[in-house]
Amino acid sequence: MAASRGAAGAEPPRSIRAVAVVPAAGSAERFGGRKLLTPIDGEPLLDRTIRALLDGGAAEVIVVVGKDARTELERDVNSLLDPRVRPIENPDPSRGMFSSIQEGVAQARGDAVLVLPGDMPFVRPDTVRAVIETYERRPAIVSPRYRGKRGHPVAVPLSLRDEIAATDPRSNLHEVIKRHTDIRVDLDVEDRGVLRDVDTLEDLAAGVTLTS
Repeated sequence: MAASRGAAGAEPPRSIRAVAVVPAAGSAERFGGRKLLTPIDGEPLLDRTIRALLDGGAAEVIVVVGKDARTELERDVNSLLDPRVRPIENPDPSRGMFSSIQEGVAQARGDAVLVLPGDMPFVRPDTVRAVIETYERRPAIVSPRYRGKRGHPVAVPLSLRDEIAATDPRSNLHEVIKRHTDIRVDLDVEDRGVLRDVDTLEDLAAGVTLTS
């Protein structure tokens, strides 16, 4: 259940600082390129992902991009101009998504890291908020779960920073998480967006208007 709001409708101050890491340095070969700039209902896909995190209560969003794409993304993705959003570069994105997570986590400063891939634009802000609030009540690895399947964003204690850094960059976040089943919490949500990543144009077809 969401925390109560003040009389003016503002979010109450948080007792933790949640920093989001958005890996967004992939080549998008299966999509045909320029995936993160694909318009969804009139705005770039990456804008929707970042905005869900900000509207859901993330104090900062670290977007990890590839060097070749940075200029284009900063020009066309309005959210990257928000002072709460910080783009950084992955020097070698070919190592895989986890290497981008490592780059972002290394620069995060706070209590918890929320990991949400850049190509997951359908997560709702209230889901992000619920994940943060669950972490506030019980600092742990918090995963939203839709109809029995875990998804994103995943909240991870920043105390795991060194372990994440020491893991093979060609591995994945699950390799770290599975070592800590004693502090894992599943949060059931009615948000199919926690499972919906966009790999191909067909992934956009279900109930979403793809604009030109």
